[in-house]
Amino acid sequence: MSSAALCDIPVKLERGQREVFCGLTGIVWLHRKMQDAFFLVVGSRTCAHLLQSAAGVMIFSEPRFATAIMQDKDLAGMADANDELDRIVKRLLERRPDIKTLFLVGSCPSEVIKLDLGKAADRLSLHHQGRVRVLSYSGSGIETTFTEGEDTCLEAMARAAPHTDDEQLMIVGTLPDVVEDQLARLLDACGIAEAAKNVSFFPPRRAETLPAIGPNTRFLLVQPFLNATRRALLHRGSTHIPAIFPFGVEGTSGWLHSAGSAFGVDRQRVADGYAAPMARAQKALVHYKDTLHGKSIWFMPDSQLEIPLARFLARECGMKLLEIGVPYLDRQTLSAELPELPENLGIVEGQDVDLQLDRVRAAKPDLVVCGLGLANPLEAEGVSSKWSIELVFSPIHGFEQTGDLAELFARPLQRKQLLAV
Repeated sequence: MSSAALCDIPVKLERGQREVFCGLTGIVWLHRKMQDAFFLVVGSRTCAHLLQSAAGVMIFSEPRFATAIMQDKDLAGMADANDELDRIVKRLLERRPDIKTLFLVGSCPSEVIKLDLGKAADRLSLHHQGRVRVLSYSGSGIETTFTEGEDTCLEAMARAAPHTDDEQLMIVGTLPDVVEDQLARLLDACGIAEAAKNVSFFPPRRAETLPAIGPNTRFLLVQPFLNATRRALLHRGSTHIPAIFPFGVEGTSGWLHSAGSAFGVDRQRVADGYAAPMARAQKALVHYKDTLHGKSIWFMPDSQLEIPLARFLARECGMKLLEIGVPYLDRQTLSAELPELPENLGIVEGQDVDLQLDRVRAAKPDLVVCGLGLANPLEAEGVSSKWSIELVFSPIHGFEQTGDLAELFARPLQRKQLLAV
């Protein structure tokens, strides 16, 4: 479908009260991925409580994130916030010599008082030169959704990455190590790694080994919410390979074929490389098709995974899509996904939560995918729900996770059937 045709896909804009987590939540999976990085949130006690709750960190553990608590005197301008920040960073680095990359993470309070963490990061990088790299990004919950924390983090890393003219394929988006290893083996088995000459993953497992980027870098996204990161990589001269996202059998095979096409690998060569894992995925999917087929599903806007997951559930599981709500819709990032959706489908960008809940109650879907704040009220009304944040925390990419992905949606439906007996 042409870009002009993509613009013709009807999307309803909705503006009003929203129900979303803030971008600080992304620290939970980012700090697990980059083992030498530390995330210092400049925020309030509420920010600290959110992270402790989301990560489930015990009081005697020593995590790689913390909160520089802003007190009343900071908010009132009675203390120099930059001096306080410098002091905290100095103490942190003395205590944790293992930190190689330090992220200063903005929050609602730090942004309200206009604390420039970008300048602070530059100043601290210069002061601690040779000891640690300091970067900054915004994890604020003001006008954002929770997956944008990863997007702004990777955007900052893309801007700071070194330059290279070497040809390479870069896989962009945070993945569990086991899934990253699976995709690396697939790229090798399909002949794509050999054709690309070099394959890197972004972000890396160690932040100090940040991949170099340049005009001969071609990149594939594995997460559909990396809009700012995609633009930052394009600004560095890299080339985006449009592809559907590797969710399910069709998603993963399509993703691999897009990579193969970009590097001139024969289509049959690619298909031969993934034949065995695809067969396993198809077999795993059979177990859940009876539960999911014909059931109606409604996506509330939350994670920005909504469109590729809706495509997977409709095309591979036979579910009926009633409405797809998305926090934001970047048509370029999702250019390969949008044509795969059923025709005459309702897509809503943004949210007026009261109006959406009215439509949910009128439609009576079998399953609603939504944030934690809406799940319990809907369950109390007899509507089965799936937490959208669970889809971000769970390994769901690739052939080997196809059955697990389908099970995440089948489980609440099966639970309701058991309770009805």
